[in-house]
Order: sequence, then structure tokens, then C-alpha cells
Amino acid sequence: MNWNIIENNLTNIAFALLLITLFIYWGNLIITKTKKIQNFGLALIIIINISLTSRLAIRWILNNYFPLSNLYESLIFLTWCLTFIQIILEYKSKSKLIGAITIPISLFTIAFASISLPNNMKIASPLVPALRSNWLMMHVSIMMISYAILIIGSLLSILFLIISYDKDINIQGYSYNNTKKMLLKYNYDNKSNHQYKYNRINLLESIDNLSYRIIGLGFPLLTIGIIAGAVWANEAWGSYWSWDPKETWALVTWLIFAVYLHSRLNQSWQGKKPAILASIGFIIVWVCYLGVNFLGKGLHSYGWIS
Repeated sequence: MNWNIIENNLTNIAFALLLITLFIYWGNLIITKTKKIQNFGLALIIIINISLTSRLAIRWILNNYFPLSNLYESLIFLTWCLTFIQIILEYKSKSKLIGAITIPISLFTIAFASISLPNNMKIASPLVPALRSNWLMMHVSIMMISYAILIIGSLLSILFLIISYDKDINIQGYSYNNTKKMLLKYNYDNKSNHQYKYNRINLLESIDNLSYRIIGLGFPLLTIGIIAGAVWANEAWGSYWSWDPKETWALVTWLIFAVYLHSRLNQSWQGKKPAILASIGFIIVWVCYLGVNFLGKGLHSYGWIS
């Protein structure tokens, strides 16, 4: 049995279904707006996640290590994380927006892994000495899960900024509750416009709160992942911190989201300011995870793009 063909077929199935669900979610969001279509799309996401789970499991069994040893495997695992978290969030929040913003990123990730990376990077190879440790699964998996959660939370902040970009709905400087009370008390001559603005404020509040909760979940995982990485680095290289590009940008990522959560907790910022910071965090996460791989420098040499 040719397991490489099976692995590739599972990846192709996931890619094709992600492309289909992209049209389903966006079509349902813009045109149909029915619950049955959303449920069908969610069922396809579950099939995609099962396909990716099977692919990772086969690679794990065949090679006797958790498949996170190179960039290709980590991209597949990141796609698995994004789809798995999407399933949980959609089930909990019942929001159509989660899938609409998550699927394009999942599609980009698996497409980049399948199309852009050279074939020699897709082949499983024996682990380098630094990776022959139980810390591989703990550190890298936690970091990847935290990246996926922070990416989704940041995407919601970007969506918040897009929807709030309206001169008629200026939410900067005062709370959503006060804004809604103001809209309810004020007697608009145009009642439809009044309702439109009220619905927009409700939507913005929902997106902002969901983004905050998701980032609040991802940040502790990022912290644990960085600490686990430091312990592993000391075990493998004799130093907890070496300031190589991956470590430096992981710290920058941590600081960005730490400032975001601090501003939300003490309510020093409201409205668009924390959303802008979280949107910057979206870029920083991708620089930390993928961007520094183009540098080809540092102790994390097994993750570079050659």
C-alpha cells in the first residue's frame, strides 16, 4: 500500500472541500442566509478536519514521531487547528461569521503547503538531534494551537474595523451600552435608519466581545508554549533564550497581545484602538510563524524555507 498517495489524496480532499465550503459560507452570508446551508457547511468542515486528522495520524504512525518536524507538516497541522477551532466556535457561538473569516485562511495555509513548497520539504526525514525530544510535541503543538486561536481572534478584530468604518456610527470614546441607550432614547424621524444603526452596534458588540474572548484563550497558550520552548532550548542547546529570529518574534507577538489584553482589562482603550492593536497582532503572528522562515538564520534551522 502506497501511503504517500493516501496522504496526498487526503490533503487534496481537504483542499477541495475547503474551496467548496468557502463558496457555501460566503454565499450563505450574502445571499441565502439559511440555517440548513450553514449546518451543511459545518458538516463539510468536520469532514475536512477528519481528513487532516487521518493524514497526520498516518504520518505519525509511519515515522514514529508527531508530524511537526518541518514547515510542511506544521502548515498541515495549522490547518487542522484552524478547522478544529472553527468547529468548536461555531458550535458554541452559532455565528456564521466564524467560518466566513476562518476558511480563507485555512485554504491559504493548505494551498501554500501543497503548491508553494518544494517536494523535498514534503518528504518525512529522520529527526535532527535537537528534535528527538518529547518537547517537540508539547512545545510546537501548543504554539501552533495558540497561533490558530490568535489568528481567528485577530481576524474578528479586522472585521470589526471594517464594519465600524462608517461616519454615521462613531463608536470611538464611549461604550456600546451607552451608544445603544442613546439610539433607543433618541427619536429618529427615519425609523429604518435608527434600526439599521442599532443592529450595527449590536453586531459590533458581538464581534468585539467574541474577539476578546478568543484572544484571551490564545494568549495563555502562547505563554505556555514560549515557556516550554525555553525549557526545551536549555535542554537542547544549553541556553533558555538565544534571541534567534523565531524567539524574538515570539516575544514581540506575546507583547502585542499582552498590551491588547491589558488595555481591555483596565478599559483604558475602547472602540477601535484595541481592535487596531489586535489587527497588528494578526500580521505579527504570521511574521513570527512564516515570515522569519525566509531569513534562513537562527537555531530553528529545520523550519526554514530553502
